[in-house]
Amino acid sequence: MVNLIWVVLAVAGILYAGFNGTMEEVNKAIFEAVDESVMIALSLLGVLVFWLGLMKIAEEAGLLKGLARLFQPIVKRIFPDIPENDPALGYILSNMTANVFGLGNAATPMGLKAMKELKRLSGHSEASRSMITFLAINTSSLTIVPATVIAIRMKYDSSDPTSIIGATIIATIISTIAALLIDRLFYYRRQRLGRLL
Repeated sequence: MVNLIWVVLAVAGILYAGFNGTMEEVNKAIFEAVDESVMIALSLLGVLVFWLGLMKIAEEAGLLKGLARLFQPIVKRIFPDIPENDPALGYILSNMTANVFGLGNAATPMGLKAMKELKRLSGHSEASRSMITFLAINTSSLTIVPATVIAIRMKYDSSDPTSIIGATIIATIISTIAALLIDRLFYYRRQRLGRLL
């Protein structure tokens, strides 16, 4: 459905430009946007490689395992349905750690593996409580170092690219707490409705 909407918007824009006589400006904007997107992707690649390298060093040094042990009691309370030493917990913790460092692209593979493990645990085709909770937390994405945003600000010559760190921490703490509260609200509401029916 979303693809259809994009196609309709693109075709409508091109038709409007054709009737309005502004096709030259549309072509110019398309090629400028393509050039700009390639440059942004290349500049972000360097930052992502740097942070992924740091994550690998932290993993080899045992820092990620230490963070995982530190956060495990919290994660166990958030995901009570997951057994103690299940691989799903490891993937969830890895995903959360990558998100904390602002590495959304690095967090995605771990998030997909976590969802696969949670699907295995649920044993049915519907989304389980843990899957919904993980999706809510992953979407809110608690972040301490927004590496990708800092890289974009550096690319556009920001005078202080790291000035957003404080605001990012506050905003993502609020969004994560809100995601957990809304998740729990809907979970208990669904439980109450299930008992009434």
